Amino acid sequence: MSDDYEYSREVEELEGKSATAARLFDVRRIIGGLFVIYGIIVTIAGITASDADLKKAENININLWTGVCMLVLGLLFLLWRKLRPLPAPHPAPEQGPARPGYAEE
Repeated sequence: MSDDYEYSREVEELEGKSATAARLFDVRRIIGGLFVIYGIIVTIAGITASDADLKKAENININLWTGVCMLVLGLLFLLWRKLRPLPAPHPAPEQGPARPGYAEE
């Protein structure tokens, strides 16, 4: 009986760790963070663009526009994660002994 109790306790611990890992590695967080980082880099490249670079793109600062769009998209992903977090795992209900007549040790 003791083995069953230890096994169920280990399963509960693993479920808790799994839920924590799922929240930690939420795809929205990873995608949003990458878009924000790359958006900052591309925006800086757009701000520092030379006249020759603008002339190649028919006087449209494509790096600036792309960087700003990437920043906005990344921030939307992070806002989505903030407003709709992953649900917390439900605690398992307390269970009595598996077989009547046997007490837990």
